[in-house]
Amino acid sequence: MSGAPCLDERPTGMAHSVLAEIGRLLEGLVETGATGAVDLRSLPLTEADRAQLTELLGPGEVTAELDVGGRSTVRETAFAGVWWIIHRGAGDKVASEEIAVCPGPSILVSHQADIAAAARRMRQTLDEANPGQAEAPDG
Repeated sequence: MSGAPCLDERPTGMAHSVLAEIGRLLEGLVETGATGAVDLRSLPLTEADRAQLTELLGPGEVTAELDVGGRSTVRETAFAGVWWIIHRGAGDKVASEEIAVCPGPSILVSHQADIAAAARRMRQTLDEANPGQAEAPDG
């Protein structure tokens, strides 16, 4: 008796449903500036669905790897404003996975306090690199 193929090997049509939702979110971003996301971990996607969605969205021009409280990957798709974001936790297991529809994912945006700290460090670095520059006489 031959066994049926594993359900994870067959697409269920979920990839097209997710793509339609992403399309609605993308139209909303264009029309009103509203951002949104699709939580892929909450959906019954098979591995075949996931592969099909990956193919339908295609690769974009930007990929970022972060290591903040676990490894995260932010990948732009072939559709500007559509980002595939995967966060990994302990043991490098996927903790969350979403398609974000926005100009740029918030995980890549520097926080104001971090920017202020960077400006202070930059000033200190410049002062240390050029000790006499801050006190240069007027010409």
